[in-house]
Amino acid sequence: MQYPGYIRLAKRVANKINKWRLKRNIQRNFLIYCSVVVGLLGGLAAILLKYVVGLMEELSKDIAAHLYYHLAYAFLPALGILLTVFYQHVINRDHIEKGIGRVIINIKRNRSNIKINNVYAHLATSSLTVGFGGSSGLEAPIVVMGAALGSNTGKFFNLSPYEKTVLIAAGASAGIAAVFNSPIAGVLFSLEILIGEITIPTFIPLLIASATGVVVSKLLYSGQLFHLVTGGWVLNAIPFYVILGLFSGWISVYISKVAGILEHGIFKKYNRYQRALFGGLILGVIIMIFPALFGEGYSHLQGILNGNIDALKNETLFTKWLDYPLVMLLFIAGLVFMKIVAAGITIGSGGNGGTFAPTMFTGAFLGLFVAFAVNQTGLVHLSVSNFIAVGMAGALSGVMHAPLTAIFLIAEITGGYVLFIPLMIVSAISYVISRIYNPYNMYWKELIHEQKLYPDHDFNMLDAIRLDSIINKSSNVLNKSMLISDFYHILSNTDANIFAVLDDEGEMDGVILMDQVRKQLFNQRESSATIEEIMTPPPTIIDYYQPVSSIMEVFDALDAWQLPVVKDGVFLGFISKSALLSKYRDLIIKQHKETDLFAKI
Repeated sequence: MQYPGYIRLAKRVANKINKWRLKRNIQRNFLIYCSVVVGLLGGLAAILLKYVVGLMEELSKDIAAHLYYHLAYAFLPALGILLTVFYQHVINRDHIEKGIGRVIINIKRNRSNIKINNVYAHLATSSLTVGFGGSSGLEAPIVVMGAALGSNTGKFFNLSPYEKTVLIAAGASAGIAAVFNSPIAGVLFSLEILIGEITIPTFIPLLIASATGVVVSKLLYSGQLFHLVTGGWVLNAIPFYVILGLFSGWISVYISKVAGILEHGIFKKYNRYQRALFGGLILGVIIMIFPALFGEGYSHLQGILNGNIDALKNETLFTKWLDYPLVMLLFIAGLVFMKIVAAGITIGSGGNGGTFAPTMFTGAFLGLFVAFAVNQTGLVHLSVSNFIAVGMAGALSGVMHAPLTAIFLIAEITGGYVLFIPLMIVSAISYVISRIYNPYNMYWKELIHEQKLYPDHDFNMLDAIRLDSIINKSSNVLNKSMLISDFYHILSNTDANIFAVLDDEGEMDGVILMDQVRKQLFNQRESSATIEEIMTPPPTIIDYYQPVSSIMEVFDALDAWQLPVVKDGVFLGFISKSALLSKYRDLIIKQHKETDLFAKI
């Protein structure tokens, strides 16, 4: 295949760099260097996406401002979703991989390979969806973009699946860190959601990439996402933080349930363009009623964080009614329950985005609901901004099952480290309640039910094993017409416990398992008895092209220790579970040595 000139040049550069690093034996440090590159690229991608969406949202709001009752909100989301679907169908040819769950699948089952087209595909589609008012978040596209950049950086330098996994997590960390200005939360997000473990060899590259992403953000994207002014928290508010924690746990279950239903698709009996149109128009009606649901909703969130609750009256049809506290309280409750509905419709009708921002939005308005309701009683005064910030952490902790990410993210983006104790209380309670109803977070729940993929499955390491290295190709093969008396001579010269029986074309007919036929074999009286009379079908036959991870699952399911392997119908040999486990152990030891950043070189 003839590649374009720039690709051939890139390949030559990559080969020279690989030769240089192998010659100088800097494998461990090289992952650090790569994490800087990935952090830079991931940060740039995240900032570019936020910038483009910001411009499109401003354009959309300008259009709406010139129409009676902001009627543009009724059709702009449908336009954005239709353009998104058109791009995916006609330009991208449905090659885009949506959602954080797809990143996890590629880590677990695809040797951490993610196609580079996901970068520009997510940039285009999420900009169109959210920029025109789709009520989803940009964090999932940012994570996928960063992960794709990390995976392809590792592929460019011919790194191992484990190293590509680290760079995938580094890209995701950089993207989250850049957009939220939160380096610690960026690292914790990847560790809790994508990798599921915390080790020093993994932590250091993620930390460097995350810091690089924040530096990029500081240089190119001025301003903090949210700003919280607080004098701290008071002891008499603790019972209400506990109540907020309970509500956060229950609302997290609600978010996971609604998102799981709607994101799988609405109006399924219609074609993709009809789904986009109908879903977009329904979304437009919802946004006409609740204008704060337009786009990510962060501008309204910042308004209420500043104590300006009257910002909710802007652009709504119920401005005069919202002067009444009870109506305002009901309106806030409507925002709490409708944000995830709007997000689900956005994604389910074909738009691109995630539920990270909708979850933060829901948690924020839940905190506002609790504080506003209590303050109306006059019995005690609660800090509205504090409850808004803590509510965001509670919802994130419950939905993602990532309490550390939730605590540090909200603490960093609001500058509210003084709220650490309330953040811990609410996040912990929400997490516990959510785990009671949902043993797995919303990403893993879908993977378990649809992909039969579990968090403790380590496919990457297993699939790194070359099947050729563990196949016993010196196995004795028998013909089914062979006399058992001739088989005695073979037995006297081998200690094998399993034999393959082939036909005249070399294809497998069966096996002889000595543990099963030993008694029958030596009771055989007739000299004319053949192998065909004692052979049995194998428990199963392993295909040479089968992933090693699935082979281990077969061994466990059948409780077998040796299985035959065929390639294009031709018998190659036997693979044993003990050899596979031994090779797996050797790879773990090798990986530990290669990734120990503090080992002597």
